[in-house]
Amino acid sequence: MKVEKGFYKHVALLTFPIVIQNVLDSAVNMADVIMLNYVGQSSISAVSLATQITSLFFWFLFGTGTGMTMMGSQYWGKGNTDAINRSLGIAIKYTLFISGFSAFLCLVFPTLLMRIYTPDQQLIELGSVYLRLFAPGIIAWGISYTFLAGLRSTGRVAICTMTETITLILNVLLNALFIFVLDMGAAGVAVATAIARIIEMIICIFISLRSSDIKIRIKYIFKSNSVLDKDFRGMCFPAIANDFVWGLAFSMFSVILGHRSSDAVAANAIVTVVRNLGCVFSYGIAGSTGIILGQMLGAGKQQEAIVASRILLILAVLAGAFGGFIIFCLTPFISSGANLTETAHEYLLFMLHVNCFYIMGTSINTPLIAGTFRAGGNSRFGLLVDGITMWCWAVPAGFIAAFALKLDIKIVYLVLCTDEFVKLPTVFKYFFSNKWAKNITRENSELEYIEQKEK
Repeated sequence: MKVEKGFYKHVALLTFPIVIQNVLDSAVNMADVIMLNYVGQSSISAVSLATQITSLFFWFLFGTGTGMTMMGSQYWGKGNTDAINRSLGIAIKYTLFISGFSAFLCLVFPTLLMRIYTPDQQLIELGSVYLRLFAPGIIAWGISYTFLAGLRSTGRVAICTMTETITLILNVLLNALFIFVLDMGAAGVAVATAIARIIEMIICIFISLRSSDIKIRIKYIFKSNSVLDKDFRGMCFPAIANDFVWGLAFSMFSVILGHRSSDAVAANAIVTVVRNLGCVFSYGIAGSTGIILGQMLGAGKQQEAIVASRILLILAVLAGAFGGFIIFCLTPFISSGANLTETAHEYLLFMLHVNCFYIMGTSINTPLIAGTFRAGGNSRFGLLVDGITMWCWAVPAGFIAAFALKLDIKIVYLVLCTDEFVKLPTVFKYFFSNKWAKNITRENSELEYIEQKEK
C-alpha cells in the first residue's frame, strides 16, 4: 500500500499531541483516584458514580464535537474557512443547549440522578454534592470542547493539546489543594474540576480572538446558513445519538455493578482509569484518522483516503496490542497501591486482567466507527451497530447474569466486556466495502447563493 510522501510524518504530528493529551487526561483521573484513596473507598465510589452521570453529558458533547470535526476537516481540505466558522457557530449553539440542560439537572436533581446508580445513602450524599458543585463547569466545558474540536479539524492539534495540558495540570494542583490542605474530599474534586474548565474556556476565547481564521463568531451562533445547519444536523445528531446510546449503555454497566456490590464499583473506578490510559494510543489514532481522511475526502482524494484507511487500521491494531501490554505491566503496581477491601482488591485484579484483552476491541472499533466512518460523514452506521450491540446484547445479558441468574460478579463483568467483539464482524464488513468514503462538502457558489437568499 503506497501513500503520499510525508504521510507517516503527518500521522505522527497529529497523533502524538492527541496521545499526550489523553495520557495527561488519564493521569489526572488517576491522580484523583490516588488522592481520594487517602480519603476513603466511599469517596472513590461516589465520585466514580457521579462522573458516570457527567460522562453522559460528555457523550452528547463528543457527538457535537464529532459533527464539527466531520464538517471542519472536509471544508479545510476544500479550503473554505468561512464554512468552518459557520459550522463552529452551529456546533456551539447546540452545545449551549445541551450543557445548559445538563447543568440544570445536576443542580436541581442530583440526589435523584445518584439514586439511579446506587441505593447506598452515603454514596448518594457524596455524589450529590459533587454534581451540584461541578454543574457550573459543564457549560464552560461544552464551549471549550467544541471550539477545540474546530481547531483540531484543521490539524492544529498542538495548540489544543497545550490548552488541555494547562487545564489538566491546573486541575491536579487544585485537587491537591482542596483535598489535602482544605480537607474538602470529594467536594474538592468537583470544585477543582469546575474551576479548571472555566479557565480552559477563557483560554479558548483568547485563542479565538487572536486567531486569523478559525474564530467563535457570535453572529454565526444565532444566525446560521440553513444548508450548513441541515448538513450539520444530518451528521451531528446521529453522532450524538450514537455516543449517547453507547455512553448510556456503558453507564448501565455501572448501574449493574452498583446494585450488586459497592466493592465492584470501587474496583471498576480504578480499572476505568487504567483502561483509559491503555487506550491513549488508540484514541490518538482515532482522532488523527478522522482529520486525515476527512481532509483527503474533502479535497476529492477518495482512493488515497481508502489506502490511508488501511494503514491507519493496522496502526490501530498495533496500538491496541501495546495498550494491553501497558495494562499488564501496570497491574502489579495498581494492585499493591490500592486502598481497598479484600473483596474489592480481588475484583480489581480480575478486571485488570480482563482489560488486557478487552481494549483490543475498543482499539479497533473506535478508530473505525468514530474516525474512518465519520470522516466520510457517516455517523448513522455507528448508531445502528452500537445501539443493537449494547441494548440488544450487552445490557440485557448483563442484567440477566447479575439479577436473574445471580452469577458471580466476575462472570457478570466478563459478560459486559463482550460488546466490542460482538460488533467486530459487522464493522469490518462495512469498512472493507468502502461505502464510507464520501465527499460531504458543498460548493462555495451554493453556500453563497443560500446566504444571499436568506438576507
